Amino acid sequence: MAERPSPDERNETPLERADRNFGELLQELRVTQTGVQILFAFLLTLAFTPRFPSLDTVQRATYVTTLLLAVAAAALFTAPAALHRSLFQQGAKPTIVRVSSVLSTVGMGVLMLALTGSVLLVVDVALGRAAGIASGAGTLLVCVALWGLLPGLVHRAVVSAGTAPKEAPDREP
Repeated sequence: MAERPSPDERNETPLERADRNFGELLQELRVTQTGVQILFAFLLTLAFTPRFPSLDTVQRATYVTTLLLAVAAAALFTAPAALHRSLFQQGAKPTIVRVSSVLSTVGMGVLMLALTGSVLLVVDVALGRAAGIASGAGTLLVCVALWGLLPGLVHRAVVSAGTAPKEAPDREP
């Protein structure tokens, strides 16, 4: 009887793998980009509220920094589409996937900082500086735990359970 391939093994060429990986990456970016757009819109409207002129220097610096972080996250999350468009049909899909993955990862880090700054600012204005700092730190810790530590723990559990493929199908040799 022939040995059946494991569910993790795919019968695909490197180009098919690159196409699939890029498609999966774009789906992930659609989720994160929507969140960044909502955050950015929220931040843009803050400057036009009646309470904005009463912000102190620290709050204004937090606002501007957070706004710029949201812009940077949006740029990082949209860069893969621009990269793909500029290198379309030039045989660069595996490179596009690798670079886009890095852009996405950096974008997640920048988004984490933008979320932290947003919570810090809003809670600072609503409840005071100490509460703002504590809430911002809590936001950062939750994001680090969910976006950084959890994937590492799951990866370690999969590897130690022996369910990970011997050669990762999504990695190039």
